[in-house]
Amino acid sequence: MQAGGAARFVPGEMALVLDPTGKRYLICLADQDTLHHHLGTVQHADIIGQLDGARVRSSQGRVFTVVRPRLIDAILEMPRKSGIVYPKDAAHLLAWADVAPGQRVLESGVGSGALTLALLRAVGERGQVIGYEVRSDFLELALSNVHAQANPRPTNLLLREHDIYTGIPDQDFDRVVLDLPEPWRVVPHVRAALKPGGWLAAYTPSIVQAGHLVETVRATGRFVQIETNEVLLRGWHIQGQAVRPEHEMVGHTGFVNVARLVGEL
Repeated sequence: MQAGGAARFVPGEMALVLDPTGKRYLICLADQDTLHHHLGTVQHADIIGQLDGARVRSSQGRVFTVVRPRLIDAILEMPRKSGIVYPKDAAHLLAWADVAPGQRVLESGVGSGALTLALLRAVGERGQVIGYEVRSDFLELALSNVHAQANPRPTNLLLREHDIYTGIPDQDFDRVVLDLPEPWRVVPHVRAALKPGGWLAAYTPSIVQAGHLVETVRATGRFVQIETNEVLLRGWHIQGQAVRPEHEMVGHTGFVNVARLVGEL
């Protein structure tokens, strides 16, 4: 979401600082602030005005690298009050639900705004994301996280304090994305709010939730291409002749469920 290319770092911008070992530190740049590290302090003032990929020295003369964070870096480090849709699952959801530029997307269960950021990037400036959330404190945090990562601030995001189980006041969506405890309760409302040919996507931590959703969707007779997937991510350690899977992997986090709405006969 940040500007790239030849743009220089400015106060108020998020920056990712990498120490000599590659350990990451996400900071919000401010003229008088300092990153404290056992290899020496790094002054924010030494970063401001530099280009993406700059290398700066700490007070001990050690070299630190400063880059603009990837979206996944920002998502994993941003403040949160609830579980998030992890980047591996968000990427799969965006692909399987075919979220694309110019689309109008409804997200319900906004939480801390992790998936919101991914959706905004996917739909682009010509698209729109409308988010429903029942907790006002979650909405405030989500908006804060979006504003911290998006530069300039998006004008195509609308957040509402609303319980989607009671209905969907907005209409004509290309995609509906749910991160809720009981997504099957939304299916009757989705059929009126989602355009024929549009995709419903739901993130469910439990296979029991996934099963209930899939059976509800199938029973309507109005959905095709119904799929449930689990995404596992395993990194590899590659250094010289030492080539092996990482000891830890990002295993089960949730299930991505998608289904496509079709017209009535």
